[in-house]
Amino acid sequence: MSQAIIKNGVTVRQLVLGSVEAIPEEWYDKQPNGFNHTIRWNVGHMITMMNWFLANQTAFEYKLPEHYFSLFITGTQPTDWTVTPPSKEELIHHLSGQCEVLTKLPAESLEQQLEKPFEMGPLRFMSPAEVLSFAVAHEAVHLGMLSGLVKVIKVS
Repeated sequence: MSQAIIKNGVTVRQLVLGSVEAIPEEWYDKQPNGFNHTIRWNVGHMITMMNWFLANQTAFEYKLPEHYFSLFITGTQPTDWTVTPPSKEELIHHLSGQCEVLTKLPAESLEQQLEKPFEMGPLRFMSPAEVLSFAVAHEAVHLGMLSGLVKVIKVS
């Protein structure tokens, strides 16, 4: 089962990469009415949250620049940025790098029980497989947000 979760994660990340590569960078910082974030924020958020979800719960090891957390963690927004955010090229580099690490994640390492449950508000995960499954679902939600942003930007 864990191999299927990894494969699903890689598939979703490949869909994200294809979408992100196709979006013109001049659209990355547009924030249409009704949206709380931009394309750049959503992409950076997916990268940052994948690390946040998996770094201490699985064998997933990927080093991100420290400032990604202050730019993209839940609760941040582009209007608060005081540093230059990463370029499209840098974001794609990290999306690809994490995807590569994900493909090498040992499936058996996901089946162990966590020493302590991973809790997020009302959510409680008991194994690395559960954490990864949620991380993939989270990424799919933000892929949908990218799609919505692109549609609105395209018509405006």
